[in-house]
Amino acid sequence: MSEHEHLIRRFYESINGGRLDVIDDVVAPRFVEHEPFPGIEPTRDGVRQMFELMRTAFPDYHLAIDDLVLAGDRAAIRGVMRGTHRGAFLDLEPTGKAFSVPFADFLRLEGGQIVEHWGVTDTGAMMQQLSEE
Repeated sequence: MSEHEHLIRRFYESINGGRLDVIDDVVAPRFVEHEPFPGIEPTRDGVRQMFELMRTAFPDYHLAIDDLVLAGDRAAIRGVMRGTHRGAFLDLEPTGKAFSVPFADFLRLEGGQIVEHWGVTDTGAMMQQLSEE
């Protein structure tokens, strides 16, 4: 396993395990988020805040990696995001419903850390799954 692959897998596994302190090790202080979450700064601190929000709303929050492609200092990840709605999320009170949606992440790595992120997540499908009768 390459250094970049190890870094990426460590990041996702730490998020899945709720070990958000790992963010300080694997995400660079000068990190830039290109897929900002509403109301959260596009910074390393914002990454931690966003995952704290997700883990509070969805205690079983999980990012499954289906494909990981590395090219130089870039990585592309395709996977599935899952969780069960147990806490408030945006303006939606807990529903107890589960969701499962695809995501794609694109990262730039430098000096053994993640320095930039671009992503696509089907949040529309997620919200639909959480609000279906």
